[in-house]
Amino acid sequence: MTYILQTYQLTKSYGGNDVVSGVDMHVKAGEIYGFLGPNGAGKTTIMKMITNLIKPTSGEIELFGNKLTATSVEVLKRMGTIIEYPVFYDRLTAKENLALHCEYMGYYDKKAIEQALELVKLHNVGEKKVKDFSLGMKQRLGIARAISTKPELLVLDEPINGLDPVGIKDLRELFKLLSRDFGVTLIVSSHILAEMEQMADTIGIIQDGKLVKEVAMKSISGEQTEYIEVHVQNVKRAVYVLEEKLKARNYKIFDENIIRIYDGKLTQSELTKVFVIENIEIDSINKKHSSLEEYFINTMKEKEIQLLET
Repeated sequence: MTYILQTYQLTKSYGGNDVVSGVDMHVKAGEIYGFLGPNGAGKTTIMKMITNLIKPTSGEIELFGNKLTATSVEVLKRMGTIIEYPVFYDRLTAKENLALHCEYMGYYDKKAIEQALELVKLHNVGEKKVKDFSLGMKQRLGIARAISTKPELLVLDEPINGLDPVGIKDLRELFKLLSRDFGVTLIVSSHILAEMEQMADTIGIIQDGKLVKEVAMKSISGEQTEYIEVHVQNVKRAVYVLEEKLKARNYKIFDENIIRIYDGKLTQSELTKVFVIENIEIDSINKKHSSLEEYFINTMKEKEIQLLET
């Protein structure tokens, strides 16, 4: 198995406090690696260390099979990045900004600028000054700049911030295209779990500066189970009917008036019929399956329990 990026006990401390602690990442060539974690968990700090913007306190980073050092200039030329909010020369046009970036990176394929703008759907505004761009357009331009030099690895920190649903969908399809058709490896951080679920191959979950889990999305999908979620007015009465009338034992109660029933033999129509007969008021009833959001939340809760026990 070929890894584009690996980190070994990667740690960053400020004032004696670990912001990132003992992180071992494994990013395979050509995959989309979704980096998930709450704000302040350490995602951006790790991305800054990967791109050599800040130095680790301890630990190592291996990129393209080579240890990352302060003089790893050539390695960084093989990467495209957006860390935090993309910054541009506002009084220059989109094309001029990309041309400056390409020159700085030592990349001189003039067609690449047009191709990058085309991919992010900014080809019609290449001559427009960036100061007149919306937040979403600047975010797209940041992606265009990151891919303009045809990198092998893209490191993108919250790249879909500021985009409308159409823009988010466009970038999701672009990331898949880059990975699938061009073999580009992507590390993408986001707090939008539904988007990660649709595009990531591997998920890395970080909490309090520690990498809690790395898992393939296929494994998460394999663990997903279908269930019936019902919102009722009287949970106690509903639970009594579930157990005594329907002989259901595999259920959980959420948020005081939500019950999730995991008994595969019980149908939605049968449940509705019995609840109506028993005068249990139903606000809503739906058949669902467990999602990445639930997996993420459960993983975070498990980690909290482990910390309390140690």
